[in-house]
Amino acid sequence: MLEKEKLLELYRIMLTIRKVEFKIDSEYKNDEMKTPIHLSIGQEAISAGVCANLRREDYVFGTHRSHAQYIAKGGDINKMFAELYLRRTGCSSGRGGSMHLMAPEVGILGSTAIVGGSIPLGTGTALASKISGDGKVSAVFFGDGAVDEGTFHESLNFASLKKLPAVYICENNAYAINSHQSARHPGDNIYRWAESYGIPGYQIDGNDVVKVSEYAADAIERCRKGEGPTLLECVTYRWKGHIGTVNDVGEGQRSQSEYDYWLSKCPIRWYTNYLYDTGLLNKAFEDNINSEIERLVNEAFEFAVNSPKPEPKELLDFVYAG
Repeated sequence: MLEKEKLLELYRIMLTIRKVEFKIDSEYKNDEMKTPIHLSIGQEAISAGVCANLRREDYVFGTHRSHAQYIAKGGDINKMFAELYLRRTGCSSGRGGSMHLMAPEVGILGSTAIVGGSIPLGTGTALASKISGDGKVSAVFFGDGAVDEGTFHESLNFASLKKLPAVYICENNAYAINSHQSARHPGDNIYRWAESYGIPGYQIDGNDVVKVSEYAADAIERCRKGEGPTLLECVTYRWKGHIGTVNDVGEGQRSQSEYDYWLSKCPIRWYTNYLYDTGLLNKAFEDNINSEIERLVNEAFEFAVNSPKPEPKELLDFVYAG
C-alpha cells in the first residue's frame, strides 16, 4: 500500500496533466500555438505513476506526445506553455515547440518526434550512468508503434548485455497514428519481447496509477541495485486523434463502441473514486485541489501569451556551440 502523501501526489500530477491538456485543447483552435500538438488525454496514469518514483536528477526521455512526462517529472509549466506559443521564454527558447520539450534541471534532456528516437537516447544516458556510477536511472517512454523500429530491439539487447539502469515504458494506446496494433502485430504481447533479451517484462493496466507506480518502483529499484533494465507495457488509450484536437471516432477509424469503452475506464475518474473509498479525498478537498491547479494552469497560459516572441536577429542563436 502506498503512503498517503504518495497517493495524493499521484492525484495532483494526473489532474495537472489533464487540466493542462484541456487548456491546450480549448486554445489551440485560435491558431496562436504555431506548433503541431499531440495530446495524451486518457494516458495520464502512466507518466504520473512512473515519474513519481524517480529522483529529480534521474533522466526522462519522451516522444512527440510528451506533455505528460514533462509535467510529471517536474518541468516548469510556464515554460512549457510558452514553448507551445514559440516564445522566447519557452523551455526550448521557442525553437522546439510541443514535440521538443526539455528541462535539464529536472533530468529532461529532450523529447523527440522521431518514432523510437527516445529509446537509444535513454539507453545512452543509462550507459553513461553505468560507467560513471552516478546512480541515475533513465526512464524511456515510447508508443506501441516504436516497437516496430530496430532501435527498440537493439537498445533492449544492449541494455540487457550491459545491465544498464534503464526502465523502458511502452505507452500502448493500440494505435500508431491510425493503424491498430492488431494490424501490425500477431499478438497482444509487446511485453514478451523482454524475454528475448533476458530482462523482465510486464503488461499492466496503464489506467491504474497505483499499479503503474508499484511496477515502476520495483523496476527503478532493480536499476539502483545494478540488476539491469525492465520493460513495462502499459495498456491505455488516447481520447483524441493522433494529432491536434480533432476526434477520429466514427470516421472510418476508431469505432464509437471502442471509444466509449475506454472513456468508461478514465484513469482520473477511477482514481478519484479510489481515493474517496480510502478516505483520503472528500468533496471539499477535491474542490480545493481542482481550484489550485486551475489557477496554476491559467497563470501559465497568461505567462505564455504575454511573453515576447523571438526576434529575427536571434535566428542563428544556439546554431553553433561557443
